[in-house]
Amino acid sequence: MGALLDVRNVETFYGPIMAIAGVSLSVEEGQIVTVLGANGAGKTTLLKTISGAIDCRKGQVLLAGEEIQNRDPDRVAAKGIGHVPEGREVFPFLSVEENLRVGAWGRRDRDEVARDFETVYAYFPDLARKKADMAGFLSGGQQQMLAVGRAFMGRPRLMVLDEPSLGLSPLLMKTIFDVIRRINGEQGVSVLLVEQNASAALAVADYGFIMEVGRVVMDAPSRELLASEDIKEFYLGQAEAGVRGEKRWKKRKTWR
Repeated sequence: MGALLDVRNVETFYGPIMAIAGVSLSVEEGQIVTVLGANGAGKTTLLKTISGAIDCRKGQVLLAGEEIQNRDPDRVAAKGIGHVPEGREVFPFLSVEENLRVGAWGRRDRDEVARDFETVYAYFPDLARKKADMAGFLSGGQQQMLAVGRAFMGRPRLMVLDEPSLGLSPLLMKTIFDVIRRINGEQGVSVLLVEQNASAALAVADYGFIMEVGRVVMDAPSRELLASEDIKEFYLGQAEAGVRGEKRWKKRKTWR
């Protein structure tokens, strides 16, 4: 396997404020990779930089060896990246089926598109039952299903998902993560997953990166991150809480 996505020393700014400071990471063909970190760590900015929604000032973003940084989002999508944004961003006055058809915009393989509709409906039976309903009337969980399904309809090589479990019940979160795993395993789609729910993300991912204040401060196979005492304490909540942990957090400058 080789690197499908390769992010090299990327710096992204909002005006004079640096939001991403020399971030590098990669996703190999067939991998699920997660990026973890607190609010404000730069995770969403990283995904937007990869998908073309935000330009980077420095560095490279390569998809299968081809530079895609600072291209328009539609061109990045056409190259094979499907973005599931934070907040879902479905089209509320379009039906479920119309939203999915938007995801397949530009495809000319009609028979394959029809099969992909059936695949999405098999993954998410709720969408099949409500395919004629306007997306704005769906529940939050159903809208998240639709956002994932819409990205899949573009037949991406890589799906980037921003906080797919946000605001969902444990049952719906399990449904979403089960489908992410199936899309990866059954359809061969690589996945870059940004999540605050570290335990759920690491359970499905092969590899993980930890971001703090715009930088990657640790990366390792998921099983190693799950075994890390720092990760347990500060992201999984499995170590003792209290003053001792607070002091350790303040003293630690970096994991690297």
